[in-house]
Amino acid sequence: MSGASILVYAERVGGNLAEIEKLLADPLADFNGIHVLPFFHPYDGDDAGFDPIDHKIVDPRLGNWTDFSRISKTHELTADLIVNHASYLSPEFIDWQEKGEASEFDGMFLTFDVVFPNGGTEEGITSFYRPRPGMPFTAYEVAGKRRLVWTTFMPSQVDIDIKHEKGQQYLRNVLEALASGGVKVVRLDAVGYAVKTPGTDSFMTPETLKFVEEITELIHSYDMRVLVEVHAHYTQQLDIAPLVDLIYDFQTAPLLLHSLFTGTVDRLDDWFKIRPANCLNVLDTHDGYGVIDGGPINGRPGLITQDEMAAIFAKAEVNTNGHSAIASVVPQWFTLPHQINATLPNIVANDTAYTIMRAVQFFLPGEPQVYYVGLFNGMDDVELFNKTGQGRDVNRHNYTPAEIEVALKQPVTQAILGLARLRKLPVFEGQFGWTVTGANSMQLAWVNGADKLTLDFSTEVDNYWLSIEETTASGTRKFGSVEELAKA
Repeated sequence: MSGASILVYAERVGGNLAEIEKLLADPLADFNGIHVLPFFHPYDGDDAGFDPIDHKIVDPRLGNWTDFSRISKTHELTADLIVNHASYLSPEFIDWQEKGEASEFDGMFLTFDVVFPNGGTEEGITSFYRPRPGMPFTAYEVAGKRRLVWTTFMPSQVDIDIKHEKGQQYLRNVLEALASGGVKVVRLDAVGYAVKTPGTDSFMTPETLKFVEEITELIHSYDMRVLVEVHAHYTQQLDIAPLVDLIYDFQTAPLLLHSLFTGTVDRLDDWFKIRPANCLNVLDTHDGYGVIDGGPINGRPGLITQDEMAAIFAKAEVNTNGHSAIASVVPQWFTLPHQINATLPNIVANDTAYTIMRAVQFFLPGEPQVYYVGLFNGMDDVELFNKTGQGRDVNRHNYTPAEIEVALKQPVTQAILGLARLRKLPVFEGQFGWTVTGANSMQLAWVNGADKLTLDFSTEVDNYWLSIEETTASGTRKFGSVEELAKA
């Protein structure tokens, strides 16, 4: 896809799909694609839609598949295939709980004995990588007998046995629903956890990569592209990138913060030398602002060090008046949070620095995607966090149509929209290159025939600046500030 896309929750951007359609028709018309986060029934479960009771229908409070079909005629539509699990309230799981082996869904859900047919040892069980505290399974009563069901994330999210024919049929049924609704890009959510392999940590193993290849082939048969979401060491991103159409670039985000907080660009330069070309270029997302993706993992050195990661969290804590430290969760398996729970404008606390980050995001090869809170230059929703106690909710504000109207008038938001317009230029079909122009400065450039577009920027602390210059046969345009870029 040419151009850029936006990432939204249907219920948090105007309240429903009809409001989103209005935005795409006018103020956000310069975005060519949209990823609507889980809109399945229900969108407001235990994990904000990532625990679907029915993965095949649109929650009627948001709209229906007809709404998506209309949107897909003008914008490339991305939706999630939640590969790893379903809800314990899904009709499939309830039927299996009631009937056990007599259920038509027997075998769809992963149990302890399937993974450990000869029994599991303490070492084997505790070696599994899990993003939450505790063991990765939950005791459920099935046909009057207690069974240990794998629950990698939450007890209410029951894992699917993706090797069993019933699990595979479930995934095919969901894909058919997505394809019929106009979806053109399928994001494989939580795929890194989907294959359980005893003797390993079962995260991004060779068996996982094999499954990714298989399900990618299946999705391609429905004429849809595949996007993989994996928060992992950068080398694992490099391993999976050739297997799919799109891979998230979760590394540029922490490296940009490191550059802006230290006044350097060397780590960006290092990453650009090995960065895959088929990236979805992201900064903030619905899961917070990732940092671990740039750092060392399991003894392997990162693009930044552990101390440099800690410095990013410390600076974010200062810029958010201490709130990011309250909202960001330190997992059981690490000494630092793996993400900053705060909005990116709050983390950076400088309009020019923030716009530099967005400009780099838009200039890099790949497909830029902007999260709705970042697009609207949103501040931390402390009130929502205090209400729910969920750290990620500080970055998941529910925007009313009136709030969106106000947000769209902000210079920073208009500058991002200006970048979206620039990203549609033919020059981005040409050749990309970058040059380190100083210890704290860099130039990114695109050339296509006589057309040239350059981004120069400085990360010098407290003296940030950017300059964009477009040269065509018609002349030269320059944008040297947030306000000027807003008029691009």
